[in-house]
Amino acid sequence: MPSLLSSAFSLRRDPRILKIPPYLSLVCIVVGVVWLFLLPLDDYSRRTYISENALLPGQVHTYFGGSDQNVFRAYKNEVVASDIAEANNTEVNDKLEGILKGVGLKTGRQSFKYESRSWGDEYEGENLYAILQAPRGDATEAIVLVAPFRTVDGKLNANGVALALTLSRYFKRWSLWSKDIIILLPPDSLAGPQAWVDAYHDAHNPSTVSSLPLKSGALQGAIALDYTHEGRFEAVHIVYDGVNGQLPNLDLINAVSNIAGGQMGMGTALQHMYRHKNNYSDRLQTMLRGMLNQALGRATGAHSCFIPYHVDAITLQPFSANPGSGWHDEMALGRLVEGSFRSLNNLLEHLHQSFFFYLLMHRDRFVSIGTYLPSAMVLAANFTIMAIFMWVKSGQPQPGTKTTEEETTEGDGDKKKPAAHAVERELFLPLGLVTAVQFLGVVPLFLFNHAPASTLSPLFILITLLSPLLPIGINFALPSLSQTGRLTPQHYQLFHSFSLLLLGMFLSTLATLNFSLAFVVGIFSAPLTFVRPVQNVAVKLLSAVVLNALAPTTVILAASFYVGMDISDVLREAAFGWEVWGMYTSVIVWCVWWPAWIIGATVLLGNQSIAKEKTL
Repeated sequence: MPSLLSSAFSLRRDPRILKIPPYLSLVCIVVGVVWLFLLPLDDYSRRTYISENALLPGQVHTYFGGSDQNVFRAYKNEVVASDIAEANNTEVNDKLEGILKGVGLKTGRQSFKYESRSWGDEYEGENLYAILQAPRGDATEAIVLVAPFRTVDGKLNANGVALALTLSRYFKRWSLWSKDIIILLPPDSLAGPQAWVDAYHDAHNPSTVSSLPLKSGALQGAIALDYTHEGRFEAVHIVYDGVNGQLPNLDLINAVSNIAGGQMGMGTALQHMYRHKNNYSDRLQTMLRGMLNQALGRATGAHSCFIPYHVDAITLQPFSANPGSGWHDEMALGRLVEGSFRSLNNLLEHLHQSFFFYLLMHRDRFVSIGTYLPSAMVLAANFTIMAIFMWVKSGQPQPGTKTTEEETTEGDGDKKKPAAHAVERELFLPLGLVTAVQFLGVVPLFLFNHAPASTLSPLFILITLLSPLLPIGINFALPSLSQTGRLTPQHYQLFHSFSLLLLGMFLSTLATLNFSLAFVVGIFSAPLTFVRPVQNVAVKLLSAVVLNALAPTTVILAASFYVGMDISDVLREAAFGWEVWGMYTSVIVWCVWWPAWIIGATVLLGNQSIAKEKTL
């Protein structure tokens, strides 16, 4: 045993040990990516199931239909005749409020106004809502039916508003409700629902969002109607992505899918995969689309703003993959909503038994957090491994550096091999630089959230051009701050170590909150692990081109071109998300990813020299 311990301690001094971390880091990156691509396989994914037995999806007979279709058509004519597209929001609400009061519901209104120079315009309007008090309840719990006048695409949601009005009249006739039902009719799908749900939970700014005159109990769930499709439809698209990648309880999606497929004979689709064959390719594509939406962190419907308040919510969008096909009509969608509300009405407590962290790849298959999280964690571990590796190297003598040597003699007169002492680390400059660059990310974050909309594109171009120049300026200015008057390999090793240590810490923490965003940033930052000061001009130039191609600004610009959006529109949406939704994607980009890239580029473009030290 003592000999074994002695061997172990001597092994840690073996220089061959330091050759392992770079390869280990590369293995972590490869394993993380391969792990992700294995998830769609049957061996790594699971079939969906209902965890909450009280839901009993599809176990009740729905009665919505018959004469209610005539009511729907009458309400739709009222909605269309009110000319929502041109009329004032207040005038439209006057007419719709009369309908809701005629049904016998208590109504309330709420005005809101969001404005910022970075958006270039104002988001102003008035929410109309009504409360159906439960005959068998005590106003301690409520379910919300949301029908915005405008969808996220800006289309008129006449069918959705008319169906919500029809369902409110239909629900009023039943005495089985144990939870209040709230009918919310916001003017849009982004600002209006956010203002309402903020005020409902008393988390609003009274100067921009007015308080609610009427309230009910704790919100147990919400379903939004995005019904712009005209004529009959084939199936329903379920939108479930929330702000900052948060997701509703999986039981809600499974219950709605179960009711649609089992009771209504209606198909369901996810992530715009309208023709899903349940093979590996379609599963992977559905999963990656879900990860992209989660990484962006933006609201994808009127339901998104409910999820941060732990209110499980989804949006239903009828569709036909082939125009003119399908045999379901508005009554079928109404029965789906009725069945879903009847299931939520059965709940004795808030949905909690199923998963809140998952990746859906088909309506019948998902991956839980325990299966997919290791891929992001292994990817983040690669940065930590290399940070420790660079820290150890920074304490070793550099080639060409003379250090104190100790010589001892043994009994036979032979000399032992000289032993070099560890080099003292100069920590002030590396710590100062990494800290300064880390806080420098606040500058673009502030500018893009407060600058006038007309200046967003020029500002982004300016940041894009300055980003490659900043590392050059750092390498030019820092030598004068060093104790030796020059930057040594140790300086660059410490720059690299501290930066990678922060990046690994941020991404491993972020992975538990927003797995997709952590994974995407980790993949694009992976080359930063292997950057080194390069003396060969051609190699340095080629490496700089590759690194600049993966810069945050370049990736954002390329992504905006790919989706067909102007960069100013992307920045305006990010500023709106930051101000209204509390979206933190831009914080991760500018305060985590961008500083790590700046330090990586500084290390790559470094012009190191060996500081000669006197032999003691």
